[in-house]
Amino acid sequence: MAVHNDYGRWGEQKAAEYLQQKGYTIVHRDWKSGRRDLDITALTPDGGTLAIVEVKTRSGTDVTRPEEAVDWRKMRSIALAADAYLRRYQMQCDVRFDIVTVVGNGEEARVDHIENAFVPPMR
Repeated sequence: MAVHNDYGRWGEQKAAEYLQQKGYTIVHRDWKSGRRDLDITALTPDGGTLAIVEVKTRSGTDVTRPEEAVDWRKMRSIALAADAYLRRYQMQCDVRFDIVTVVGNGEEARVDHIENAFVPPMR
């Protein structure tokens, strides 16, 4: 497996640990619908909202901030996967779209959580 895939998995693990420490309940990780995927789905600490969490992992922020990689195409892809997810599990709850950024060297990490990071584009 490619090193960048291992690094991405490390970032997703750090993001999941961070969310759990904040009281979130992880429902699924790396959920797939065809070619689309959701990195993490998690219930908020109050259990009233499903957070669809996109994780972006970087070794540094010299060029761009990790959250800047979530462009409108990625938002649309996440929204389509979220729609499939909600239909598959017949979930009727509030949903929000978060981004968790993980910046680190594969050992130490700085994790930032952006709640309600975006509203998916309609088209």
